[in-house]
Amino acid sequence: MDKKEAKQRTEKLKELITRHSYRYHVLDSPEISDATWDSLKKELADLEKQYPELITPDSPTRRVGGEPLGKFEKVEHSRPMLSLSDAFSFSEIEDWEKRIRKLISQLSSLSKIRDKSGQALQPSSGQAKGPDYFAQYKMDGLAVSLVYEKGIFVRGATRGNGRVGENITQNLRTVESVPLRLQKPVTSEVRGEVFITKKIFKKFAKEYANPRNLAAGSVRQLDPKITASRNLSFMAWQLVGAGKKDEGYKTLIELGFKPVPGKKCKDLAEVKKYFESINREKLDYEIDGVVISVNDNKLADELGVTGKSPRSATAWKFPGREAVTVMEDIKIQVGRTGVLTPVAILKPVNIAGVTVSRATLHNEDEISRLGLKIGDTVVVGRAGDVIPDVKKVLTELRTGKEKSFKMPQECPVCGEGVKKDPSTKLGVSGVMLRCLNKECPSRKRRSLYYFVSKSAFDIDGLGPKAIDALLDNSLIQDASDIFELEEGDLVPLGRFAEKSAQNLVKAINDRRKISLPRFIVALGIAHVGDQTASLLSQAISNFQFPISKPDDLLKFFDKTTEDDLQKINDVGPKVAGSIYDWFKEERNRNFLKKMANAGVQIESVQRQTQGGKLTGQKFVLTGTLSSMTRDEAKEKIRGLGGQVSSTVSKDTDFLVAGENPGSKLRKAEKLNVPVLSESKFLKIIRN
Repeated sequence: MDKKEAKQRTEKLKELITRHSYRYHVLDSPEISDATWDSLKKELADLEKQYPELITPDSPTRRVGGEPLGKFEKVEHSRPMLSLSDAFSFSEIEDWEKRIRKLISQLSSLSKIRDKSGQALQPSSGQAKGPDYFAQYKMDGLAVSLVYEKGIFVRGATRGNGRVGENITQNLRTVESVPLRLQKPVTSEVRGEVFITKKIFKKFAKEYANPRNLAAGSVRQLDPKITASRNLSFMAWQLVGAGKKDEGYKTLIELGFKPVPGKKCKDLAEVKKYFESINREKLDYEIDGVVISVNDNKLADELGVTGKSPRSATAWKFPGREAVTVMEDIKIQVGRTGVLTPVAILKPVNIAGVTVSRATLHNEDEISRLGLKIGDTVVVGRAGDVIPDVKKVLTELRTGKEKSFKMPQECPVCGEGVKKDPSTKLGVSGVMLRCLNKECPSRKRRSLYYFVSKSAFDIDGLGPKAIDALLDNSLIQDASDIFELEEGDLVPLGRFAEKSAQNLVKAINDRRKISLPRFIVALGIAHVGDQTASLLSQAISNFQFPISKPDDLLKFFDKTTEDDLQKINDVGPKVAGSIYDWFKEERNRNFLKKMANAGVQIESVQRQTQGGKLTGQKFVLTGTLSSMTRDEAKEKIRGLGGQVSSTVSKDTDFLVAGENPGSKLRKAEKLNVPVLSESKFLKIIRN
């Protein structure tokens, strides 16, 4: 290939590589494989190596190049890169708009002033009712400016102090979503955010506090090869000089940028609706709010600047997921299985819109890992509905009055001894302590909480506070007593009016009949959860005697050994031993008889289809199903040979997502687990 042919080939290769890079990094719609893309780049690099004079600044092979810098040069921005004022509530946003309207009214009064030609000066707004807005995600990354001359990327800079930044052109060239050549040969300045995705951040989570710190640190590396290794991304949020924000947004797309998501809003009501519609947990990058700007850029200029912030824009921040507070004490909570869990008692603090005064510390090993002392200033985190936990101790703020903490050697409730139990709790490994007293008041109380919860009998109106009232007034001793309650027992407590007492008794009666898996779950046997209860129920369903009352289970377990239990799928020695011991204990046998005498009935178990069409497939359910209850869906799956798990993992075959799905959906998407809508799920189980 001669030089002329090589030139033609390199131009075509550059155009093709740029187009496919745009489809991959901007549109998220690749047309070719990574291997093909790499092959095209290699061919271009080989031609440029053979003919160095064909190398141009916009070549895709020039993204990583040049020697490490000694320092970054200073760059003055054409227009200041201003920081934004923050708002944390809609009322603050309304106050911001009031100030804007007042300023617009003042600007409108300029129309009474006439220039030398006698013409009235008219500001671009001219409307006292309030302007329209452009609302856009507030990216949690590093703001940068990109300068293009005739469509070619020539300079990139950090925000710096707003007027002067640092020239990081070499590093920004390594970011694949920063176009080296625009779709149109225009001279322009584009501003946006360099960030790192949540997926990439996982690789560096132990070294950096958050994705923003990693992005900022990566983009300011003196060696561009280090920056390139971090797989940074870029999205644009402003085309400098555009007439209106929404017009600039459209132009950014036409030029080949991936813009920060946003939309034009006619008023604050639309802004509020947009803000509340955002589910940032579903995003693969961090955002910390929404930037609200006056859409008309000319009006924005007229409104001016206060301090270092434009009057025409503000950032409506999401409630923080972490906060700093003081840990005032550590209390021990004794759970239904006897596990002693240390709980941090915090000076109340608002996290993600919720006042938090307690946080789990998991176990003694976790306290040691954190180096935690009573009186420490701590960082507390909360995500979604997960129990808050202590993330970090700020040892720099210690006064010397902090006190070390040791786990008790006996149960703080009943005074009985405790034993060490190597286990894993909430994903935190370490040794747990367990109270040995099965009659411990705290264990009994929490067992009752669990018995009436949605996981078990699901008795409406009978929550922890109601259970406390019944226990404290000696109306119940164990769960079987719940089914003996009458309206007259409840009304004198003061907590229950006549109508609410009637409703509770009705709710209890409505739950006298229960499926066998839920009944086994309600018993609170150590190490037996939803899946194990289902597998155990299937084994019991094959028993020669029908199971219709709680004490019928004794017939099965009187003929079953620990070895028999271990033959059940996924039941190991520890679980088998726990189940066997529970049904052999006299007080538990008496409890089952009391439940039977109280009129509790067990529904017949649907036998699992041998070799059913769902055999070997594991399902997880999330959200609310409209055609059946969650338990009915589980029974359908199990009846067809499938398994149901409560957690999403790489071994999950399908996630069934109903309305208002929770964090399981996000985890399934991250692990590429197939997600079934309710309609698709119904087709599978009915066909």
